[in-house]
Amino acid sequence: MTVQKILTFKDAGVTTGDPSMTIAEVCNRLAEHRIGALVMTDERRNVVGIISERDVVRVIANGGGGALADPASRHMTRTVTTCNLRDTVGDVMEKMTRGRFRHVPIVNNGELVGIISIGDVVKYRMAEIEREAAEMRSYIATA
Repeated sequence: MTVQKILTFKDAGVTTGDPSMTIAEVCNRLAEHRIGALVMTDERRNVVGIISERDVVRVIANGGGGALADPASRHMTRTVTTCNLRDTVGDVMEKMTRGRFRHVPIVNNGELVGIISIGDVVKYRMAEIEREAAEMRSYIATA
């Protein structure tokens, strides 16, 4: 299955941010939208960074409460691993495992079109396993 297929089963909207946001604003947006990462984009929706809950925890652990006033650009990951609509679930799983992250932005012709989380991947894999088990039960019942 491809990333594009997964997007058809979920809300393809992506909550984004601007690198000039403060860490406090990032925290508010993450909490408001109940998400684990905020994709930072420019005015053309090109991905310029990403900041996750883990990043925020690290920022506060190292800088204390005063770090909440820091711009996100100081702490976001600038070299963002992305995928495209034709990538397979296996491709995305490999990127997540290798990079040790839980969110991968999806780009099409350089423009942000979605995001895949580890939860989306697990949900897809569980549905796939259930489908295969149902097919096996059907096969056995008719044999």
